[in-house]
This record gives sequence, structure tokens and C-alpha cells, in this order.
Amino acid sequence: MLGTMSEFEAVLRSKVTEAEQTLHQAREAGHDYEIHLHGARIRDLLDLASRHGIDTTRWIDPALLENSGLGR
Repeated sequence: MLGTMSEFEAVLRSKVTEAEQTLHQAREAGHDYEIHLHGARIRDLLDLASRHGIDTTRWIDPALLENSGLGR
């Protein structure tokens, strides 16, 4: 089963993708508070994945979080 994604990992990755999309929407709308909220959500999800030994280095561009005031 090496190299396959667990259901837990798949759900986390999906949630990160959803939060990334809403972060982009908040940026386009100029909603600073929502940018912070969605960035924090992404960071929380990445932290949860990390605590479970999941490598998230390719899930999201670190610059995206830095631009949200939440550097990785």
C-alpha cells in the first residue's frame, strides 16, 4: 500500500484545496479578515496532517500562507 493515499489524507487534502479556493476568492474580493480566516484554516489542516505523519510539502505554495500573514 506504499504510495497510496489513506482516506484520512484524502479528506484533509480535499479540505485544504477547498480552503485554498476560498482564500483566493477572499483575496479577489479584498476581504482581509476572510483572507486571515482561510489562511488559518489551511494552516490548521496542514498541522493536523503533520501530526499524523503526512507530508504536505506539495499540497500548497508556502507563499500563499505568507501572503495571508501566516507563514508556514
